[in-house]
Amino acid sequence: MPSPQEPNYPPHIMSALEEIESLKLNGEHDKSITMAQKLLVEDPDCVGALEEIADNYVSLEQHERAEKAAHRALQLDRNSYTAYYILGFLASNQQKWELALEFLKRANVLHPNNPEILRCLGWSTFNADKRAQGIVILERALNLDPDNSLTLCDLGVCYLQTKNFTKSVDLLKKAMDIDPQNKRIQECYRAAKAFSERYAALTTPKKRPTPQRKMFS
Repeated sequence: MPSPQEPNYPPHIMSALEEIESLKLNGEHDKSITMAQKLLVEDPDCVGALEEIADNYVSLEQHERAEKAAHRALQLDRNSYTAYYILGFLASNQQKWELALEFLKRANVLHPNNPEILRCLGWSTFNADKRAQGIVILERALNLDPDNSLTLCDLGVCYLQTKNFTKSVDLLKKAMDIDPQNKRIQECYRAAKAFSERYAALTTPKKRPTPQRKMFS
């Protein structure tokens, strides 16, 4: 997630950062990290390299290293929205909702209308007991990126928790169609279907048997 206003890096630094990001997007996280670390040896103040390292470590679920790299990036550049986003994501992953909101709101100010930042911001807002506001933010994220399976899933779970079962099932079904191998989406969809069916059974009036008329000879 590169910053919207890149520093004026020399051409060879920019070329290296592009290759680092390409490796990351292709899932070659270890190679991407190694290349970014080599770049830091050449330029210890390269914020872009630190952002890429942090992002790679998030993908590898090495959260302490990701947090360390993100904080270092912020020491060098207080306007690194990527670093704020990563710290907010990590805080939300630990269910530290207020801390997550602090970081994610800052990221959103620095880089508004980014669907991934809005997704995490909406999810954290919902879980910080601001449910209506959280859903609005998630709907905005979905509007910006309608086929994002993670946003569809998060929003589906929010509607499930607010007992809007029909909308929950619809959103999670769409997420399943986009990413059928995602285990979290599968589990959430099954749960939404089960709750929806149970609710329908409880609210549907039972048909009373028609009384039979006695026949007299």
